[in-house]
Amino acid sequence: MTVTTDTADLTPMRSRSGGYWVVADCWNVVRRGLTHYQRQPVNIAWQLGFPILSVLMYGYVFGSAMTVPGGGDYRSFLMPGMFAMTMAFGFINTATVMVYDATNGVIDRFRSMPMSPSAVVSGRGVTDLLVACAELTILMLTALVIGWRPEGGIPGMIAAFVLLLWLRFALIWVGVWLGLLVPNQEAAGGLFAVAFPLTMISSIFVAPQLMPGWLGAIAAWNPISSTVAASRELFGTPVGAGDSWIEQHAVLMAVVWPILITAVFLPLAVRRFQRLSR
Repeated sequence: MTVTTDTADLTPMRSRSGGYWVVADCWNVVRRGLTHYQRQPVNIAWQLGFPILSVLMYGYVFGSAMTVPGGGDYRSFLMPGMFAMTMAFGFINTATVMVYDATNGVIDRFRSMPMSPSAVVSGRGVTDLLVACAELTILMLTALVIGWRPEGGIPGMIAAFVLLLWLRFALIWVGVWLGLLVPNQEAAGGLFAVAFPLTMISSIFVAPQLMPGWLGAIAAWNPISSTVAASRELFGTPVGAGDSWIEQHAVLMAVVWPILITAVFLPLAVRRFQRLSR
């Protein structure tokens, strides 16, 4: 028996541009990542558990003892900070997934396939950004349930939502780089020791002007603080900004800081990924 292969059906596939295959390969990686979340929804619940617990602790247990510059309700002051903290902690999840794929041969398998080399990194970034959208939406709905009411209107809410995702987008590349750098998952779990002081020495829980001078300056220049302050401004939270330049231009710096972070860590992540085969 003679077996013939009809290649006519492959012609449209071969004629497609390289850009098409970059997008298609990226989407396949995204679909794989979302399937894992769909099969293990406890992962998202765990990621949301810490910020929700923090809201309850700081908002209800310690809230009555907290001072808000210019007066106002502490829970209204706290919620934009909690949104930013959730976005900031996301880089740990990115690093954990990347180190898991790197140490278990998943990335090596991807690299052996006829697929775009950038699809692994870009697919991870798109997946995390989609998950961040879901996390941020759920957290905002939770805040509305406990009494948080933004007063900046719909345009302000949308702008704040975008700025929070913009911060998350920049930190994705920090997570990808660290995930390809650390040797195992245990080391990736230790990144919490980096994230914790990064979020605590910021304006998430306390305004920088209420801290000691030197510590307040560090907190004010923390990139997370700019996103927090910009979110409070856009949400309409009545909080008096500090006198420093960085605090007076929070919205501008909430745009600039992620650009700078991406400009540094995206090339580092790509270079580290390219060196895996050496």
